[in-house]
Amino acid sequence: MTVLRRLRQFGIDPFLLGLLASVALGLFLPAQGAFASLMSHATFFAVSLLFFLYGARLAPKTLLEGLTHWRLQALVFALTFAILPILGLLASRAGAGPLPPDLAQGLLYMTLMPSTVQSSIAFTSIARGNVPAALCSASASNILGVVLSPALVALLMATRGGGMSLAAIEDVALQLVLPFALGQCVRPLIGAALHRRKTLVSFVDRGSILLIVYVAFSEGTAAGAWTHLTWSALALVAGLDFAVLAAALLVSTFLARRLGFPKKDEIAIVFCGSKKSMANGVPMASILFPGRALGLFVLPLMLFHQIQLFACALLARRYAARGPDPAAKDAER
Repeated sequence: MTVLRRLRQFGIDPFLLGLLASVALGLFLPAQGAFASLMSHATFFAVSLLFFLYGARLAPKTLLEGLTHWRLQALVFALTFAILPILGLLASRAGAGPLPPDLAQGLLYMTLMPSTVQSSIAFTSIARGNVPAALCSASASNILGVVLSPALVALLMATRGGGMSLAAIEDVALQLVLPFALGQCVRPLIGAALHRRKTLVSFVDRGSILLIVYVAFSEGTAAGAWTHLTWSALALVAGLDFAVLAAALLVSTFLARRLGFPKKDEIAIVFCGSKKSMANGVPMASILFPGRALGLFVLPLMLFHQIQLFACALLARRYAARGPDPAAKDAER
């Protein structure tokens, strides 16, 4: 723990280092033979556990209370599941020529995911925005995303060579919806304990993602996917990721102001409506695209995750540096 604290003091995210280590292991020490089979079973369990914990931690009462702010929630919903997918289609088509097919498709897949939970709420809080609304938006996005994201994939992409097959739907139900529903059912029994043990829950969350990333990159190495990746392609993907994020931030800010939302609500809309969850996207890809080398496919999402953290951290500080809100002054009087 001391090492982790020291890393954070220097502005180094230990999880980012873990991701880089998982990628490196997948590239240079890939899982093979019986070990690869073991890792595949471990990934199945990790994905199920991940979504079980999501269900056990999300409070339906908080979600229902926040939904009363329907205009804000509707805008975040439209940004997450309509506007960003349109941006993803444009980015995917822009990269279709110079990029390998998996990378180009990965740009679209990235935008079909729900918003993040922890970072959306954290950045909204740092920026002095509407934290309850952000909590509701991010939670609703993740709950709806369990069903909507696979549906969007079926509509806009090809899974298993064409369309959402019955087997893919069964996998989504078995590994995502069922564990999430079970988590919601047992939440009254274990929800409080999970909130008290945030370190343990965070370890399971991040450990599961690191395992899935390692398996994805191992499969990419075994399939020879990296022979098609050049530095110019990597730079192009990063540039398109940045363009998608910049467009999402600009559109969300413009719409929030155009529709007359106060500054606190604007902040929640911007941070919840512009992000995409790697925690949901990487596990979901392993279910929706079985037998496919996912290393290249999830790379745009992994890069987007890091870009959005850096960009939104700067934006949150800029919001936080603004003067007191007039509404807040009136409330004090």
